Amino acid sequence: MTEAVTITTTSIDYTTRTQKASVIVRNYSLAALAVGLIPFPWIDLAALTAVQLKMLHSLANQYNTPFSKDIGKAAITALVGGVLPVEGAASLASLVKIVPGVGQVAGAVSLSILGAAATYAVGKVFMQHFESGGTFLTFDPEKVRKYFEEEFEKGKQVAAELKPGTSA
Repeated sequence: MTEAVTITTTSIDYTTRTQKASVIVRNYSLAALAVGLIPFPWIDLAALTAVQLKMLHSLANQYNTPFSKDIGKAAITALVGGVLPVEGAASLASLVKIVPGVGQVAGAVSLSILGAAATYAVGKVFMQHFESGGTFLTFDPEKVRKYFEEEFEKGKQVAAELKPGTSA
């Protein structure tokens, strides 16, 4: 009987932790969506990196994992930077904002969706990594590249649902 209670408690703790981590990822994905609306090229990308770093910090706290800003930034760069079309598209979406009118709108929409999708994917990858007992020091972006790409595609759908004026 005691063993069943322990298993149930552990199961509840796991479920609660996972639910809280999912809320963290969703909230920071929403913040990344808003960051795309910053009208200044390159500043938007710096703000997006800051949002993703803060998300990793929050996830690390949720999983009682030590956080290092430098290691977190390197992990994000290695993970997102390894998917060149994502990085190139984000840079282009940011840069196109210098074109008055249409460029600003197109850049804002594109970067909002790409930023939210990338943030979602980074969050999901680190949730999985932390759930398996990993830390920032044991993170290997090459081992999770395929999972990141899958979550990035899901993240595009999540970003579309998070956009104001749509129902989530």
